[in-house]
Amino acid sequence: MTTRATTAATPARRVALALVTIVMAGAAGMSFAQATTSAAPSAATGAAMPMGSGPGYHDPRSPFKPLQEVEGVVSWKLLSSVTVKADKSKVIPSFPSGVLALNQRTVKVQGFMMPLEPGDKQSHFLLSSVPTSCSFCVPAGPEGLVEVRSKTPVRYTLDVVTVEGQMAVLNDDPYGMFYRVTDAVRATR
Repeated sequence: MTTRATTAATPARRVALALVTIVMAGAAGMSFAQATTSAAPSAATGAAMPMGSGPGYHDPRSPFKPLQEVEGVVSWKLLSSVTVKADKSKVIPSFPSGVLALNQRTVKVQGFMMPLEPGDKQSHFLLSSVPTSCSFCVPAGPEGLVEVRSKTPVRYTLDVVTVEGQMAVLNDDPYGMFYRVTDAVRATR
């Protein structure tokens, strides 16, 4: 029964990702084919990056200010310094030593909340390095997202959220995540 559920989740996840791409393409005035082959410039290099990768793009028209570096809070610049290579049907991350040093440590991370559950209080959510611009869009690649599992629910907000918890650097997550913070609590910056 577990095998069947796992097998069924893969096509459903692919459909969900395709729908996200279609929505993003429509919002940008592109066809699905253009969206899946288009690229956005990398802030660091100016080189083109495939959609859905990189630390995310903060639209200058956004009503939300970009995140500021805060002492004692893990830097998104550090988290996004991971490099990746494609191997058949998955992406393999290569983490620099500074990122690997965070594994199994208690850290503070800040970002914009993306709920994964219904309701105004969240125990399982994503923190993004950039604000979302669409309810159904993923604003960054896995290097710009941290999965959070909190001890107590955190009220959903559009403002920047800072949490403190145990960081896991993930080499082979089945959902493609690179970072997870567990036993998290809302923290002050």
